Amino acid sequence: MDLHVRYEGDDDPDKCTARKLARFDLAELHRSDRDTPYGIVLNPHAERALSPADADLANENALVALDCSWESAGEKMFSLPGEHRALPYLVAANPVNFGRPMQLTTVEAFAAALAILGELDHAERIMAKFTWGETFLELNEEPLRRYAACEDSAEVVAIQQEYLDRE
Repeated sequence: MDLHVRYEGDDDPDKCTARKLARFDLAELHRSDRDTPYGIVLNPHAERALSPADADLANENALVALDCSWESAGEKMFSLPGEHRALPYLVAANPVNFGRPMQLTTVEAFAAALAILGELDHAERIMAKFTWGETFLELNEEPLRRYAACEDSAEVVAIQQEYLDRE
């Protein structure tokens, strides 16, 4: 599954997980919406949750993330063409947002999406480039496993609600 990033470049370049993925040829960066390929766009504002039912669409196209600072990650930023899907409840393991729900880096978002879509080996491969990568997968092992076992978006949302109710 190809990973593509609509790259804004407004984060600290030393902490940018998308740039690191690109350095290892694990993702391709794009500087404009027009250059970004059509695919499943990981969008926290999307109306549907990502589920295993999206796997065929992801394999035929690309998995796309927007890399920008959280301050500029408003709904208007997600104007990319494609099938927009939200990731369900997960907890960040990156050093900046450790333990915060839904504050994932680009690589964490990709790894979560890959795990949900049945590509756990690919998720492990990209997370291996980060000292805290294994921690993300361990911290979210149960929810990722449960989300990956769902039939569709509705089931993912139902499981997500269980985690939100615990918060």
